[in-house]
Amino acid sequence: MLETAVVAFTTFFATIGPVSIAVIFAVMTHDSTAEIKKAMAIRGCIIASIILISFALAGETLLFALGISLAALKVSGGILLLLIAIDMVFARSSGVSSTTDEENKEANNKEDISVFPLATPLIAGPGSMGASILLMASAEQDFTLQSIVIAALISVIIITLVLLLLASQVQRLLGVTGMFVISRVFGVLLSALAVQFMFNGLAQSGLLS
Repeated sequence: MLETAVVAFTTFFATIGPVSIAVIFAVMTHDSTAEIKKAMAIRGCIIASIILISFALAGETLLFALGISLAALKVSGGILLLLIAIDMVFARSSGVSSTTDEENKEANNKEDISVFPLATPLIAGPGSMGASILLMASAEQDFTLQSIVIAALISVIIITLVLLLLASQVQRLLGVTGMFVISRVFGVLLSALAVQFMFNGLAQSGLLS
């Protein structure tokens, strides 16, 4: 159970990226009042939680309906997480947990960014959505392990909310260098987890004996 908790927390922390999101939030809301920032942060995290938990609970059913095996999910999910990890290590934007230039332009013209781009795609992006499905499926119908995965997800969302509420302070405290250091550390951890997911998927498929 401890292994599941550590893997789930690390994966969600890396794919969601609370520190990076806090800095982006600080930039996008620099001219908003403290009350508006707080309301947007809370609303965004609640919406993102609903999205990610929905994917976690319904994802395996969707895969079954599409005829996708757990082994295939582990391999494909591992590849996706590995791509994210590589971009984190080399401090590049992966596109799965960030916004495009077009999305940034639209967000800058909006007063309320709680739904877009905060809730999605920043918090609930393709990377974190894929991770939620992969981790829940890997729990293999074990209620205790699935509860641990959900708890890990909620804990990362709570950390994200706290950092959003302290976004300006986080930006000043860490700076660009601090952000890159945290990103690279979790990138290395995520890359190892991604490769392990792929190995497990290949072994489960029978391709590795």
